Amino acid sequence: MFLSKIDSMYVKHTSKRICQGDIFRKIDVIVWDIKDTSNGYEISEENLPYIIVITQDCDLEWDFNNRSEPATVKHDKYLQTILVCPAYNAEKFKAGDHLKSNGLKMQEWKGNGYKQIKQQNHARFHFLEQDQALQVPQLIVDFKHYYTIPRDVLYKMHAEHYLATFNKLFRESLSQRFSNYLSRIGLPELKKRIDSESTLSIASPSVASPPHVFDKSQCDEEQ
Repeated sequence: MFLSKIDSMYVKHTSKRICQGDIFRKIDVIVWDIKDTSNGYEISEENLPYIIVITQDCDLEWDFNNRSEPATVKHDKYLQTILVCPAYNAEKFKAGDHLKSNGLKMQEWKGNGYKQIKQQNHARFHFLEQDQALQVPQLIVDFKHYYTIPRDVLYKMHAEHYLATFNKLFRESLSQRFSNYLSRIGLPELKKRIDSESTLSIASPSVASPPHVFDKSQCDEEQ
């Protein structure tokens, strides 16, 4: 068995391009607020204390390399936006106050529930360990919350707001858990039928069965 040479969750790179797993801090994003105004909407800014880049690294690399070619004729590799997830302070998350600035009170997490999150055993959340040397506090990612930021905008923020990057394997784990959560499937709750109903259904295919009621609990992250 070959031992992995990875000995830390985070690294700090000097690459000029944005990479999957990059952690940025103090990022402002544009929020569309639909209100009863003459314009029909208002545009405001929301500050995200920390974000993590989720866009696949190969797409980020192709985008960067394609834009760096002086004689580029085709622009199929260009990215228009970059997908990110906000990461919340773990202590505020435990208290349910991590979105207090948005006027939202979230669930409090105590005991075994929070322990499951820290051990990466809750499908909806991803826990980030603290790294004092890189100024990364304990953070929690909620996979129900994600944004897209214009590619050029995030690149302009890169030098000033870049903090650290998820190391390989840790980066892949985060990406896989995010995609698994978004691709979960809510199945209908099947009700048992008596034999006569089953026989009738088979013998008379023209008789339509009532549609199954979708059970939203089957799509819950706890399932």
